[in-house]
Amino acid sequence: MKDIKKIVLTGGPCAGKTTALVRVIEHFSSLGFKVFTIPEVPTLFSQAGMDYLTDNQAFFYEGEKATLEMQLALEDKFLKMAEQYHEPSLIVCDRGAMDISAYMKPELWEQITKAVGTTTAELRDRRYDAVLHLVSAADGAEQFYTTTNNKQRTEGLELARLLDKKVIEAWTGHPHLRVINNHEDFDNKLNRVLKEISNVLGIPQPIDEERKYIVEVVGDIPDSIDSEITQTYLVAEPDCEVRLRKRAWQGKDVYVHTTKKKLSDKEQLETERQINKNLYVSLLQQADPYRQTIQKMRRSFIWKGQYFELDTFQRPISGLTILETKGVTQHESVKFPPFLKVLEDITGNTKYYNYNIAIKGR
Repeated sequence: MKDIKKIVLTGGPCAGKTTALVRVIEHFSSLGFKVFTIPEVPTLFSQAGMDYLTDNQAFFYEGEKATLEMQLALEDKFLKMAEQYHEPSLIVCDRGAMDISAYMKPELWEQITKAVGTTTAELRDRRYDAVLHLVSAADGAEQFYTTTNNKQRTEGLELARLLDKKVIEAWTGHPHLRVINNHEDFDNKLNRVLKEISNVLGIPQPIDEERKYIVEVVGDIPDSIDSEITQTYLVAEPDCEVRLRKRAWQGKDVYVHTTKKKLSDKEQLETERQINKNLYVSLLQQADPYRQTIQKMRRSFIWKGQYFELDTFQRPISGLTILETKGVTQHESVKFPPFLKVLEDITGNTKYYNYNIAIKGR
């Protein structure tokens, strides 16, 4: 069977999804891929008469249930079409199944998924190869969100930020969830989308050094998504890094196998796949005897349109907290939040690479 990748483009209001989708079609079509696109189903339903703001709960339930059923049916039908196509194929969904859950109470979502014959774990963790969340312009790029300037604009911005975070929470747990920042130059945002999809397709990419800082937490972190990470490195060939990662979040464990192969000083190939617990336990037998397992607490958050990961290490060292930017370009300023105190810029310092932190006796 053909290896067809299915990608979700999602995000809060006014995130640039429509423009990104056009760029994705143009770019990957030029590389020889047949790009199938799944339209945003709630928009289709709204145009056809569905009212998602209704007070009629029975009507709302049937409409949301039908929305999920149509979303899954469209994806399944296009997958069958792609399987019959002779050239490499890519399916891009303008929002995915879990987006629907962000607009209702958890109890109703559980009721609907049960009625449809599926589960959150199936829809979130196993149905899609990658989820790319484009941050709403309402968070960090407000000047592009609306052209009005009144009280209603402020309310709109606040609601957009709230919806943005709800959608991220809905997809949290997916092994290849990537949050795409707002940028001073919108092309940088689009290029990050193309890069992430290229990674999923196994297309070599330039080596980019994310900026990293040793920090001290001096205040509360608002709206962070917290998880516990256990990371083990496996025996690998030269210029190749292979790791197993278990991520524990809200009582659930997700297991991911990642390989990074350096092709040259400027290019690498990264592949990532979700695995089950049995394979994870089996692969642990191939652990690198010269490296220890890393355990750390991760807090992920958005601040002024930029996405950050804050790791506090527990093993093999403790008391070290590293802030890592995600997708902030070299020519952009890092928007440090007030609840963090920067102690040292360690960008490019190999001593603080996870791969080296794990070395025994360091």
